[in-house]
Amino acid sequence: MPNLTSLLRARYGTALPAIANPVNGSIASLLEHRSVRAYLPDALDAGVLELLIAAAQSAPSSSNLQAWSVVAVEDKARKARLAALAHNQKQIVEAPLFLVWLADLSRLRRVAGDVGTTSDGLDHLESFVLAVIDAALAAQNAVVAAESLGLGTVYIGAIRSEPEKVAAELDLPPGAFPIFGLVVGKPDPARPTAVKPRLPQAAVLHRERYAVEPQNAAVALYDEVIGAFYASQKLPQQKWSAHSAARIKNAEALGSRVHLAKAIASLGFEIP
Repeated sequence: MPNLTSLLRARYGTALPAIANPVNGSIASLLEHRSVRAYLPDALDAGVLELLIAAAQSAPSSSNLQAWSVVAVEDKARKARLAALAHNQKQIVEAPLFLVWLADLSRLRRVAGDVGTTSDGLDHLESFVLAVIDAALAAQNAVVAAESLGLGTVYIGAIRSEPEKVAAELDLPPGAFPIFGLVVGKPDPARPTAVKPRLPQAAVLHRERYAVEPQNAAVALYDEVIGAFYASQKLPQQKWSAHSAARIKNAEALGSRVHLAKAIASLGFEIP
C-alpha cells in the first residue's frame, strides 16, 4: 500500500495538507481515484453489476425516498447511440458497461397513486434537487466499489447535452431525468492514466466561517501544479483558472445544456 505522503503528493502536488493519521485501504483507494478513459473490451464478471448496485443502494437517501434509478447498458449498438449523444466519447463504446443514473421521481408518483394520495410535493425544486443528490451519492458509492475491484470508471456529464434523446433511447417515463453516465470496465494497461491534482485545501476548506482571502494564493499555486501535471502527461498546458473561466464565460460556453431547464420540464418535472 502506498504511504500517505506519496498519495497526498499525487493528489495535491506541493501543497500537502498536514495529516498524521495512518492510511488504510479504504482511504488509499479514495486518494488514488483517477478517471479512466481507455478500456479493455473484456466483459465484467457475473454478479459485478449487481454488487455495484448493492453498494449504490447502501448510500444515504434523503428521508429514505430513494429517488433515483439507473439504467445498465451493455448492448454495443445502444452504447454507440448514447456515445453519439454525448459528444462521441469513445470510452462509452470501449467499456463493457455504461450506467445512466437518473433523478427518478416517477416511482414515488406511482407509489402515491397506489396508496390513494396526491403527489403535489414532487412538483417543487426541492424534490428534484433531492433526487439529483440521491443519484449522485449512489453513483459515487458504485465508483468506490468498482475501484476496490480493480475496475476503472469515468463520469459522463455530457449525457445532459441531449437529455430528451437519451430519455427516448432508454424509454424513460415522465419524471425520470438522466443526470450523468458512468463508464465501468477494466482499464487498458497500455494506456494508463494518472491521478489528477486537485485544488489545495486552502481553496475549499473553511473553518467556522467562509474565507475568500486564502483562495487567491491557493488558485495561483494550483495553476502551477496542474500545469506541471499536464506537462508530465504530454498534454497542452493551460491554467486551471483560465480553463474554468472559459467554461462559464457565457451561455454559449454551456453548449446545448443552456436549455436544461426546458428539457427538465419536457421530461415531466413541474418546477415552479
